[in-house]
Amino acid sequence: MSGWSPASVLRWLFDSEQGVSGRLLPRWIFLRALGLIYYSAFFSLVFQIRGLIGPYGILPAGEYLQALAERFGHAGYWYAPTLLWLSSGAHVLTGICWAGMIASVLLVLNLWPRGMLAICFVCFLSFVSAAQDFSAYQSDGMLLEAGFIALFFAPAGFRPGWGEESRPSRASLFLLVWECFRIYFESGVAKIMGGDAQWRNFTALDEYYQNGPLPTWIGWYMQHWPHWFHAATAFGTLALELGLVWMMFLPRRLRILCFLIVTPWQIGIILSANYTFLNYLVLVLGILLLDDQFVLPYSPGFMKKSYLATKEAKPLARANGVDGQALAALDGTGLGAGAVPNREPLRAVRHDDARPL
Repeated sequence: MSGWSPASVLRWLFDSEQGVSGRLLPRWIFLRALGLIYYSAFFSLVFQIRGLIGPYGILPAGEYLQALAERFGHAGYWYAPTLLWLSSGAHVLTGICWAGMIASVLLVLNLWPRGMLAICFVCFLSFVSAAQDFSAYQSDGMLLEAGFIALFFAPAGFRPGWGEESRPSRASLFLLVWECFRIYFESGVAKIMGGDAQWRNFTALDEYYQNGPLPTWIGWYMQHWPHWFHAATAFGTLALELGLVWMMFLPRRLRILCFLIVTPWQIGIILSANYTFLNYLVLVLGILLLDDQFVLPYSPGFMKKSYLATKEAKPLARANGVDGQALAALDGTGLGAGAVPNREPLRAVRHDDARPL
């Protein structure tokens, strides 16, 4: 520990050259999914934003910003950091949504991820800061938080491919996992501390599927299942949110086990009710509990080919912590752990194919 200094600790936390190894595939999947979530948010807004906060909308953004300026002066910019200070006209509102949609599509296509994330963040923040009652939702704040941290999590460069030269920083990875943990844990604490006796006697889900936000047709059928099922899922919800989610910070095998538990649970919530994009965000944040060694065998063929071709120049075992056994499982050699897999099929892959979409 004598070699450690404040500067070295900061580099270890924030420098991508000393970033986390073996997390390129989960990062790639997470950023593509985050782009789709951003797109869904902007796509829904483009049809609503003028009626919500336009000049003739329910809560005009222009009047709100003018009131802030009169009360706080220049400090009003800090209370509402939004591009709508420049103009809150209908065309500007629509333009912000279209800029966000275009940037989110380019993020999905892996074009300048950090730049596109910055545009998405600024555009969505511009709406949330001026939307007043229409942005007081947990999902909006969580998307802004994930989008901001992702700026430091994403690889650098205009066309970074897998970003093997710009690994995820330890601090950004931890903060994204921390956000995932908080969403679960704070939900569990709210259920207990809210004083609702239904959660204490495990009857909260008996009527949930009738009263939940926009229940689906699957939720209609689940509502008719017996009481023992609703009691068991109520207990399971509390056990997961208050207990099991701590596994996110434990060693690799327990993190993966946590992923295998929370992911089906989250899919069940998505299938039975509509919480907009919040549950999708929690779902994709869970992917960050995994690593390349776990994800690679289950990846589509094009991803395997591209990933392994990229690693031909830099041995996979050294660059990303994936051992020879994982490679052997992929090329069918069946070599044991520590053995050198057959490299001939990999040499035939063109390096032009090494960059994912």
